[in-house]
Amino acid sequence: MRPQLLLSWLPLLAAAALWTYSLPRVGFRSMGDYGLLDRFPAAFYLALLLLTCGFLAALRRAGTAPWWPAGYCVALLVALKAPPAVLYDSVRYPWASKHDAVVNQLLLNGELRPNGALSGNMSAYDQWPGFFTLTGGLVRAFGVDSAAVFLNWAPIALGLLMMPVLVLLYRTFAEDWRLVWTAVWIFQLANWVGQDYLAPQGFAYLLHLSVIAVVLRHFVLPGSAGRLRDRSFLDPASAAVPPPTGARQRAVGVAVLAPLILAVNASHQLTPVMLCVSLFALTLTRRYRNYGLLAVAALIMLAWDLTMGRPLFLETLGTLRESLGELTQNSRAGYAGELTGPGPELTGRANVLMVLAVAALAGAALLLRRRLVRAALPLLLVSLAPVPLFVVNDYGGEMLFRVYLFGLPGAAFFAAATLVPAAGRVRRKARRRAAALTLHGALPVALLVLLAGFLPSYYGKEKMYYTPPAETALVTRAIDRAIDRAPDDAPEDASVGASEGALILATTGSFPQALHRYDRVEHWFFAEQELAENERMLTDPARYLADGIPPGTTAYVILTRTQDIYAAGEGLLPPGGFATLRSGLAASPLFRIVEEHPYGIVLQYRPRTGTTAPEIERP
Repeated sequence: MRPQLLLSWLPLLAAAALWTYSLPRVGFRSMGDYGLLDRFPAAFYLALLLLTCGFLAALRRAGTAPWWPAGYCVALLVALKAPPAVLYDSVRYPWASKHDAVVNQLLLNGELRPNGALSGNMSAYDQWPGFFTLTGGLVRAFGVDSAAVFLNWAPIALGLLMMPVLVLLYRTFAEDWRLVWTAVWIFQLANWVGQDYLAPQGFAYLLHLSVIAVVLRHFVLPGSAGRLRDRSFLDPASAAVPPPTGARQRAVGVAVLAPLILAVNASHQLTPVMLCVSLFALTLTRRYRNYGLLAVAALIMLAWDLTMGRPLFLETLGTLRESLGELTQNSRAGYAGELTGPGPELTGRANVLMVLAVAALAGAALLLRRRLVRAALPLLLVSLAPVPLFVVNDYGGEMLFRVYLFGLPGAAFFAAATLVPAAGRVRRKARRRAAALTLHGALPVALLVLLAGFLPSYYGKEKMYYTPPAETALVTRAIDRAIDRAPDDAPEDASVGASEGALILATTGSFPQALHRYDRVEHWFFAEQELAENERMLTDPARYLADGIPPGTTAYVILTRTQDIYAAGEGLLPPGGFATLRSGLAASPLFRIVEEHPYGIVLQYRPRTGTTAPEIERP
């Protein structure tokens, strides 16, 4: 057997064996401050190291056997993101359970209620129902009870679907398979944002990139390429500019893309805006000055926002006066607190360093590969297009992450261009040495550094993301109890989705089943505010909550282990604040304990004193 072939498949098999060996030894149920980072055994990290070495070896044959680096990219996706899907006995990301709740309500009610007054702004999901309708169809097709059965596998499914789209995107501007697959590899290492779970954003993001890839391949205007048609003017790795298309062909292309653009608008609020600004950025180039497609995308977005999405759209417009131009506020991450604790703090630093590392590598290409950048200028503009949105809105503290996510495909391409030298003939001896040093020195180091940054960025806060099934069951029982015992005094002609009297209180909505049966209850996540206000609340938590509960309302407080970890890690409560809150409510005559376990407590609001509380349910 040839040594090159042996070096291609042997690391892959060895890494798969080590990864499989390591998974049963991951102590995910006893995670500490560093999440899974100190729970992954050495075999897991060794498997990732072997995958990186095997990928580097496979790059040598990428020109003649591109399926080898492709196989390693698939293996990296599985190795990095499949552990929670394989190991966890509950949904990863507690807030992801609300998407399961939306699907359940859609299947149960069989109707959309875009104008319903649903608690927690949940009516927005009925205003953009495309993703949930598709997921409901998958639930029916698979014959499972709910989307929770396959929810943890979404990062793998979306990653596999994303890979050919990225290849199509990158091959538009580069014919060097080494550069293409290195860009895909870097994209996966830098995609730590956590928006690839079963959510509208991940689905709409895939459609967004698909539209951009088709536009870049099939919407080139005749006579617009100029000197880019001359190979002597291009970087050796550059691909030829795609053939031009006539007006009739572009019109057909718009008709083909319109359903995809409509699906984006039906599924997510922000992605249509990102798509429109990206298409606008492309009109700044001679090659892609397609005003018709931009107009169609803008009209579809506006039509949806003024019909199905009208309530939230008008609400968002009302907040623009406060957020417009507030760059510092709009670029904040999260609610109001700062990350606290070893794991969250490490994650926060790793996030910043990863952004800087990818930006530095991509920026270096502007100097080192100017001819390639000139040919790939449309991709550069698409990557930079989302940045001005910082001026407009903070998107609930997530605009920073979304801008990074939408700029990542282009950033990964240009970062790869910095690390992978041109495959063409290098004439000068000094340049040949520099190219060899880049491929054999800088590239391995950069990939290992990005791998080291991905792990804490993605798994450093994992203690917040895993929930014991017993906690999920506790929350489900508590909400069902609140609905069953709430006075059913709503008038018969009350609007669909109106509250029937039950109010659920919790520190934050980031706990499992927080929005279970959300169409039957109201919610107050009282700690999602400034830290100073929460500190004031902790001086007398019972009175603070009682003052905020409307008279005559049946109210329950649910405090769980996941809320404790999240509120502390995100800096919503001071150290020891959750314990103070729990003990203060449990000792107050205004609240009685309904159910108490090590992983949570449920209390009922009792404004009157002197009543006899029932026996507490304990494990």
